[in-house]
Formats: sequence, structure tokens, C-alpha cells
Amino acid sequence: MTFLKDLSISEFLLFFVYLAIILVVKIIVLLLLRKLVPSKNFKLRIYPVIEDISNWLVLYGGILFFVFYFSKEQWLTSAFYETEGVEISVLLIIVAVLIVTFANRITKALTRYVMPFVYEQFDVDIGISYTINRLLYYLVMFLALAISFTTVGLDLTALGVVFSVLGIGIGFGVRNIAANFVSGIIILFERPMEVGEMVEIDGKIGRITKIKLRSTVIETLKEGTLVVPNQYFIEQIVRNRSSAQLYARVMVSVQYGSDTKKIEQLLNDSALKTISLLEEMPEKSVEVQLIDFRNSALDFQVEVQVVNVEMKENLESQIRHAIAEAFLHNNVKLAEGAYEE
Repeated sequence: MTFLKDLSISEFLLFFVYLAIILVVKIIVLLLLRKLVPSKNFKLRIYPVIEDISNWLVLYGGILFFVFYFSKEQWLTSAFYETEGVEISVLLIIVAVLIVTFANRITKALTRYVMPFVYEQFDVDIGISYTINRLLYYLVMFLALAISFTTVGLDLTALGVVFSVLGIGIGFGVRNIAANFVSGIIILFERPMEVGEMVEIDGKIGRITKIKLRSTVIETLKEGTLVVPNQYFIEQIVRNRSSAQLYARVMVSVQYGSDTKKIEQLLNDSALKTISLLEEMPEKSVEVQLIDFRNSALDFQVEVQVVNVEMKENLESQIRHAIAEAFLHNNVKLAEGAYEE
């Protein structure tokens, strides 16, 4: 690469000094805006937009400044490689990178600031809007990559053949990734579950926050964030809790030979005593059932309808405390061994 001989280290250092000054000015302006404008509405709604615009200006202004600053340098426009009649230069690579980054940013801005108003006007629910946003992003990025590859002289047909050969060679190694990718597309199109819905995964209940091509992100109340491979939702039975009624359930196993009617009454009284202290209960009713016999145990289940997961976990704990107190006062013995579902 003979064009590297024309590079001036001092010119490059001076350019980065100018760029650093621009970045410092941007940071100072943003800090002053946060300090001088105390409005909460400004910080939540207007400031993020200003921050995004300033980032855009710095990024693309810096790239354009780079091009104009070195516009008289021969190394910027001189070809260092030629393929299929296309002369590849530093400027051409910059243009290709600009296409991809600009497409990425403009699509994210569109789905973040413009599309929500469109969805609101046409009363589009959150699940469908999320699917449209993801498909729009993937489509635009695919077109941007195709244009950038063509710009730098890459033959897309030949590139497709290369990827096909590589796909055969590494297919077994990435089959799980491919399966998750296809599962993600199926979830986005068929929408068996949507962003915002409550689902139960391995006994953990959480809300879906993101559906990506490879995995789905679920926020739980106490277990943190679950990143679940999309293939799981296609192959396993997943309970969708959004439309179903939510219940607090407590399982109790007592010794075989205990008075079942007495146990049922104690469980019912304990649960009623607990829910009578709560105000946000949808209904103050309790269902107690003798659900199973085992070798030396009688298994009971207490159910109370609740409105959310937080109430469910809190109420289950309080009911267990009440049951433990009632059993202690009435000399009721628990069965040996833990209850197994």
C-alpha cells in the first residue's frame, strides 16, 4: 500500500485535537442543559432527543470534517485495490460505512420517535407494533448492507455462494443458533406471545420485554432478567398468564390419618384471616382442596385469586405463616418429606 507513505502524522494528530474539542463542547453543552433546565418533562422527553441529535451531528460531522480536512490528500481518493472494475479507496470505504451506520440510526430514530404516533393513531397493540419495528429494522439493514457491499465492489452472487459453502461446513456447529433464529422469525410472525405479556418459564413468572431473533428477554420480579432461547418457546409448553386469572397457591402435606375436614377448615380460616388484612384483593374468597393421597400423607392445596405476581408471592408467604401458626395451636403434624409436584 504505497499510499501510506503520503500520510502525515502531524496532520492526523491535529485532526484528532480538533475532534476532541468538538466532543468536549458537546459534553459541556449537554451538561449545561441538564443543569440549567430543571423541568422533569424536559429531562424525560426533550433532553433524550437533543442528546440523540447531538450524537448524530458529532458522528457524521466528524466524518465529513475528516473528508474535507484531508480532501487534498492523494491517499484519500487513490485506489489501493481493484475488483470487478471497481477501484477501492479510503473514501469509498467511508461512504460504505456511512450507508450502514446512517441506515441503522435513521431506522432506530424512526421506530423510537415516529412510529409510536402512527401506532397510536391506528390503535395498533404493543405486540404488533414491536413486530413491525423489528421487521422494518431487519429489512432496512439488509438493504443497507447490500448497497454497501455493492459500493465497495463485492459481488453479492459470489458472496452468496461463499456463505452457502460455509453454511454447509459449519451447519452442525451452529444448528442451535439457526434453530433459534428461525424460531424468532416464527414468533415475530405468528405472535403466539407478544411483548408486554406475562409468561411462566420453569415456575418463574415474568413479563416479555424484548423478542429478538435469537432470544427473548423476560423481566421477572425477583429472579432478575431471563434470556430464553427462542427455540424453547416453539418446542416446550409455555404458559401465557396474560389472559388467565392469577392465583396464589400454597401446597400443604399433613400426616395420613389426620381429620381432613378439620384440616380443610384450618386452611380456609388461615387464608381468610390473611386476605382480610389486604385491600387490593379482587375477591375475598378461598378455595381449599384435598388434591392427592400418598403413602403417609394427605396433600391439600389453598388457592386465592390475586391481581399481580408481586401480590401472589407476598400473599403465599403470609398464608404459610398463618397456616404454621394454626397447625401449631391445633397440634397438626406435617407429613415427613417435602411435597413434590
